[in-house]
Amino acid sequence: MIRLVAAIALSASTALANPVHEAMQDYADFATYDAGIILPEQLSAEIFAAVTFIDTRSAEAYAEATIPGARNIEWREIFARLDEVPQTGKVVLFCNTGALSAQAAFGLRVLGRDNVLILQTGYLGWLETAAYHPES
Repeated sequence: MIRLVAAIALSASTALANPVHEAMQDYADFATYDAGIILPEQLSAEIFAAVTFIDTRSAEAYAEATIPGARNIEWREIFARLDEVPQTGKVVLFCNTGALSAQAAFGLRVLGRDNVLILQTGYLGWLETAAYHPES
């Protein structure tokens, strides 16, 4: 039993010494529940023009339909294509619902990209409730 407790304690202290783990914990400790999100209803014409949209869905889904002006970087490729994610200005990641883009956004925020937001409810929510839809 003592060995088990010692192993757990050692494992916990090793995890805390990992810089990635520390960055994730720091983010979780200080992030508010609405940190890093934007709602479709908040996307006015002014905000729409000022942000960079990144569609994190597959190339096929992107080819079918997307938010006008969006770039396509599938969520699994975000870290391999990090140089394509702007470091300045607001960047809004989206997928169909927000679940996959949230994974990419979390990783980007842990890497220090505080300019990244998730479009809550994703592309489908944007279609239904966005404050602004540009002319096609």
